[in-house]
Amino acid sequence: MRELIRKHSKFFLIAAAAGFALRLIFIFFLARLTNDSYIYGDIAKSWLQHGIYGVSESGSIVPTYIRLPGYPAFLAAIFWIFGMEHYRAALIIQMFVDMGTCFLIADLARRLVSDRAARAAFLLAALCPFLADYVSAPLSETLEIFFTVVAFNLALIGLAQVHNKQTRPWVGCGFAVGAAILLRPDGGLLLAAIELFLFVTLIRDWARGQRTRLPAQNIGIRMEAAFFLALCALLPLTPWALRNWRTMHQFQPLAPRYANAQNEYVPMGFNHWVKTWIADYSSTEAIYWSVPGAPVDPSLLPARAFDSQRQQEQTLQIVSTYNDALEITPALDSRFAALATQRIHDRPLRYYVLLPSLRIADMWLRPRTEKLPCNSRWWEFDEDPQWMALMIALGVINLAYIAAALLGLMKKSFIGPMGLLVLFVVLRSLFLGTLENPEPRYTLECYPVVIVLAGAWLAKFLQADDSKSVSKNL
Repeated sequence: MRELIRKHSKFFLIAAAAGFALRLIFIFFLARLTNDSYIYGDIAKSWLQHGIYGVSESGSIVPTYIRLPGYPAFLAAIFWIFGMEHYRAALIIQMFVDMGTCFLIADLARRLVSDRAARAAFLLAALCPFLADYVSAPLSETLEIFFTVVAFNLALIGLAQVHNKQTRPWVGCGFAVGAAILLRPDGGLLLAAIELFLFVTLIRDWARGQRTRLPAQNIGIRMEAAFFLALCALLPLTPWALRNWRTMHQFQPLAPRYANAQNEYVPMGFNHWVKTWIADYSSTEAIYWSVPGAPVDPSLLPARAFDSQRQQEQTLQIVSTYNDALEITPALDSRFAALATQRIHDRPLRYYVLLPSLRIADMWLRPRTEKLPCNSRWWEFDEDPQWMALMIALGVINLAYIAAALLGLMKKSFIGPMGLLVLFVVLRSLFLGTLENPEPRYTLECYPVVIVLAGAWLAKFLQADDSKSVSKNL
């Protein structure tokens, strides 16, 4: 990669400058503190000032495990160096991390395709407004994407050196995966994808050995790689799990599925009911996040939330009961659960196939304006002209990236080496379809793969001055 940068220093300098400029625009003009940002910041301050990993409640610090320690540790380091609640400094650091991610994405494209694809991928990553957007928010996405790309690069190095029996790349890959998991629990999908890919290649090597009577050395190397990967990925979670057992008296190696505090009631019946009809982010914002504490506007419920006139009346009655108290009691939750059970029984295909597919499509194809001051109900086009124009532009850009990636995926010559990255996208997308809160940001960890594939397609438009990548022997 160093040789490529030296060879095309002017290109990388201009593209990097444009990338920095784009991120600075987001940081200084479109930065936003979200509810999650305040939670991360509160934990970081409590950790620094009181030595307690907890949140402030009624003037006291209460130990918590609602968030993994990766991002609070990052903010705590920033606050310690630059001053308490200095979020702008965190965003500037994230900008440099994200530009590092751009170089790593280019290196992925170089290893998998060619030098031309690396240049195209770097340009696409540097100018990607979706990566730049989340640089301007104190959230874990930027760091999560960085460690995801680090893990992929090291995995490819390990796979290319399989005959040399090198364990160092797998140790590094494991720790990168562990860092991703400490930032977000769904980072475990990265571990699952790499381990599954190793298993598939192990089966392939075994089948080849059966046909050709080759030695079983490759199988042992694959198993050793899988072991070191899992060990180093899970090892960083051990102190966190021990802390939760000692402090919270619960075995919690990650974070609770619903980010609930200890002994906090989770309305599972309501969540189950939401999954029987929700398919888009706008419903997440308008209804799912409103409960409990804010009224639900029945007019925002889509038509698919009711299967009959009688069921609509029943649903509106339950919603009205909630709106009177703005809380979900176990008795009310059981009514939501009964309604959900009835709907699933009547339309199982919709619940298990159609709605998850729609949620996946919405997360991938939405204009991605959830962090910007734009209406999430984009199809109503009732924004101010400037925000409506931005919303349309981002929607077109997102579709362009995905279309270019699909065109790149059609290049059969490198579909094998790309299998690991594509497998990760498939596994993550299937997992996201099971959630009742579809949010476009959950697919951002897949965007490096999108950019690599798009770069492979766009490479043909660049001047041919390099050779094909040799990192194909996986």
